[in-house]
Amino acid sequence: MLLARAGRSVLVVDKAEFPRDKCCGDGLTTLALRELVALGLRPEQVPNWQTVSEAWLRSPSGREVCLPMPAGGIYAATTPRRELDAALLQMARDAGADVRDGHSLEALEQHVDGIHAEVGGIGSVTAAFVVAADGMWSPTRRLLGLAEPGYLGEWHAFRQYARHVTGPAAERLYVWFEPDFLPGYAWSFPLPGGRANVGFGVMRDGSRTGKQMSADWTGLLDRPHIRAALGPHAELEDRHTAWPIPAGIDRAVLSARRTLFVGDAARATDVMTGEGIGQAVLTGRLAAEALLAADDPARVRGHYERAVRHHLFADHRTSAVLNRWLARPLLARGAVRVVGLNAFTRRNFARWMFEDEPRAIAFTPRRWHRHFLRQPAPYPTP
Repeated sequence: MLLARAGRSVLVVDKAEFPRDKCCGDGLTTLALRELVALGLRPEQVPNWQTVSEAWLRSPSGREVCLPMPAGGIYAATTPRRELDAALLQMARDAGADVRDGHSLEALEQHVDGIHAEVGGIGSVTAAFVVAADGMWSPTRRLLGLAEPGYLGEWHAFRQYARHVTGPAAERLYVWFEPDFLPGYAWSFPLPGGRANVGFGVMRDGSRTGKQMSADWTGLLDRPHIRAALGPHAELEDRHTAWPIPAGIDRAVLSARRTLFVGDAARATDVMTGEGIGQAVLTGRLAAEALLAADDPARVRGHYERAVRHHLFADHRTSAVLNRWLARPLLARGAVRVVGLNAFTRRNFARWMFEDEPRAIAFTPRRWHRHFLRQPAPYPTP
């Protein structure tokens, strides 16, 4: 989108036909909102946009803490990925990009003077660069011989939509730190019309088999506090979906000659929460800026990789350390207790949890700024 607006010739190819569903928690952090507003996305472009005014955390001990979002605008929201992705794709079309959904990448060769691709239903395509935003199982990475055999990601998540939600989850965003999921968690994210996105994410550490995770999912709504939050008449819609989540950007190959990997293809998901929308849009923006800053492939790669390291590497490592702490129920209980100490801790932890400030902001002075924890809302109140 940014490249098309800058006058570059852009071809967008996707195997799926939009609108399409995608396994996701549907939550938009403050980081995601700041990146989306910079692209020009407005809430009214997404039919089932739900603004989140507070988040509720439940400790492994059962203690619940309410974290209010700051006043003055929208700092967190939910929206079905089917609608968000379709809106962004339409914005790319409006910017002048040639969008070809329903076409798959079949072959790819990198040469000194450009990249030659074979696209199903289109034929041969030649480009100066490729930005691979093609997910966990990136066909681009595979075609270039860069796939890692046996890699299944750092997280695994289950998700399903619920309807007839009449309990507090109809309005509240819940994060339940279940003792048997740590350092993962279960969630319920509200959507309009008495619906919610319900799911759980766990770290893929070898301790859980696929059969065990399926059993965990089957019994999730039978947990009394989750049923009470959703209400007695809540029922699941259609089928659940499950997906591995890559969260290892510090070990990922970020570029190769004339190709830049972004989003899940760059393993850019937050390793502490499994959230990846903000990181996907951020890395996409950084790739566009690198392509606008230089034409030489080596300079483009260098520009992009330096920017990714600056924005995400320290935060990834900090999140990994915090994850190891949260894997211990006693420390997870203590963390929720500290968060709920007073209005100051609740308000500012909400900003940090929703990535209004970088995870490792305290350890990276180069990113300090005068408006620390006081930045205006991505979408201010009119």
